[in-house]
Amino acid sequence: MIEPTSFLIANATLVLPDRVIENGWLAVEDGLIAAIGDGAPPEKGLDLAGDLLLPGLVELHTDHLEAHYAPRPHVRWHAPSAVTAYDAQLAAAGITTVFDSLRAGSDADSASIGKDLIDLGEAVDAARAAGHLRIDHHTHLRCEIASPDVVEQAADFAGRFPVHMMSLMDHTPGQRQFRDLETWRRFYMRKTPLSDAEIEVFVRQRLDLHERFALRHRKALVELAEARGIVLASHDDATEGHVVEAVGNKVAIAEFPTTLEAAAASHKAGIAVLMGGPNIVRGGSHSGNVAAEDLAREGVLDILSSDYIPSSLLIAALELPRRVPAITLPTAIAMVTRSPARATGLADRGALEPGLRADLVRVHLADATPIVRRVWSRGRIAA
Repeated sequence: MIEPTSFLIANATLVLPDRVIENGWLAVEDGLIAAIGDGAPPEKGLDLAGDLLLPGLVELHTDHLEAHYAPRPHVRWHAPSAVTAYDAQLAAAGITTVFDSLRAGSDADSASIGKDLIDLGEAVDAARAAGHLRIDHHTHLRCEIASPDVVEQAADFAGRFPVHMMSLMDHTPGQRQFRDLETWRRFYMRKTPLSDAEIEVFVRQRLDLHERFALRHRKALVELAEARGIVLASHDDATEGHVVEAVGNKVAIAEFPTTLEAAAASHKAGIAVLMGGPNIVRGGSHSGNVAAEDLAREGVLDILSSDYIPSSLLIAALELPRRVPAITLPTAIAMVTRSPARATGLADRGALEPGLRADLVRVHLADATPIVRRVWSRGRIAA
């Protein structure tokens, strides 16, 4: 049976870009939003019993695909199953557009996934072609600039698959997120069997890689992004100097700035500031950096991502107006819908407006806890 992509929703609390309609209706035709109204609908429709109706969430940075594919050290799961399970989890969290975050180059706590990067790209492509994906997938390459093989891996991947976003990361001890070496030790080395002497050797090796590769690789990756029209993001900016560098690289998004100084400078420069939903929900950064809520109070927070917990995206967006009264519900919802869509050039989604994709989420509030009851992706039921 072919699933209908034309229908009407009634008795919904519609969160529009500029206001909330307490008792509204929304019509969908051929997968697009056709009309929106207040009060009684023109005909009988699906009764939401007052539940929230939101635009589908747009997720720019989630580590979960690799978590499904590599659930344990030295374990690689069946790639097609990893992709479809990950896709279903995101849909159930209200996410209808995702930028699959895939790491190119080694990270401080994990070896490069190497050939597996291509395997995951192929698995996503195959699932998309077969119609097995519930939501819309794009690619976000997370590029560790001090890794010896990052440029080679990124260029190889971009030559085979579309890449829509690239972030320039540097997790070297003493840099950006880990300017304080003790913070780096606590974050990465708390479970390591290495002795203090072995850790010191590891740190020196990482610093050597940074000295040899970071500047050269950053330049090469910026050139790759410019040549292919890929949206660029900086990562863990900590100083105004980092932001000046980002502006020179034509960065559009600042992921997880670690200080108010860097976030404010990025926002002033027109770079969208992205922070993690878990940071909002938990009331602060798990690595001791600036709290997302503090950036929101200063008016320099633009986008939220789920980072490492998909369900955090919706929880954070609904919690933010309670924590920061100056932020309205439409403004908070825009941080997980319209703002990330616009920052990545997706003008066809991200708001409840006629003519846009019918990416929709029905949310019931159990006290303050959001329960996702139904998700539509371009008018088709996704969850």
